[in-house]
Amino acid sequence: MKSKQSTSQKLSRQKIIDEAIRIADKDGLSKLSMRKLAERLDVEAMSLYHHIENKSDLISSMVDAVVPTIPALHDCKDWKEAMRQRADIMRATLITHPWAAQEFVAGFNIGPNMFRYVDTTIGYLLHAGFSYKMTDYAWNTLDSYIYGYNMQSQNFPLQPHEYQSVAKEYLPMIPKETYPNMHGMTQSIIKGTHDGIQDFQFGLELILESLDRLLTNKKEK
Repeated sequence: MKSKQSTSQKLSRQKIIDEAIRIADKDGLSKLSMRKLAERLDVEAMSLYHHIENKSDLISSMVDAVVPTIPALHDCKDWKEAMRQRADIMRATLITHPWAAQEFVAGFNIGPNMFRYVDTTIGYLLHAGFSYKMTDYAWNTLDSYIYGYNMQSQNFPLQPHEYQSVAKEYLPMIPKETYPNMHGMTQSIIKGTHDGIQDFQFGLELILESLDRLLTNKKEK
């Protein structure tokens, strides 16, 4: 049986980060502790600090490790298509790593992967013809939608297959005479004319088309 001492000699920063991500993916970031991480790696907790400064350093490294790779700037033929790909890639990342959205939003992330991700994003929009100011607005508007959509989806109390049955249950609470619009929409879910599931692409296209109009108007002036 191997000892914790011998195992700790095989530790690396990357091995610690990878295991921390696995814990956070399964149990959430709130359940991640240096003690739990050490137990999972079968080492003494203090041995982690030979590779990681503290928990903040660990989380920052975890965030940078899951930042998605997006198509390079020289591969960008159409800025809207690049933004669509970027949105889909980030959404998939947030589904795989649900804890990451809050850290992307709230953290001051300065890792090389995040820098590359942001720099390429800015490049897409600048090359399309947006000013630095409008690029900043556009990029943050898109990210607000991507992060917000995923956080709402992850925290919604129902699964899609439950929508219709719950709509039937709640219908008596929203009488037509008092809440006609909610009643009508709930009826549409019960009847199956609307499934109640939100469409990520619908909102994304609204933003992209609005940005495209702004860009066209700028070029025409």
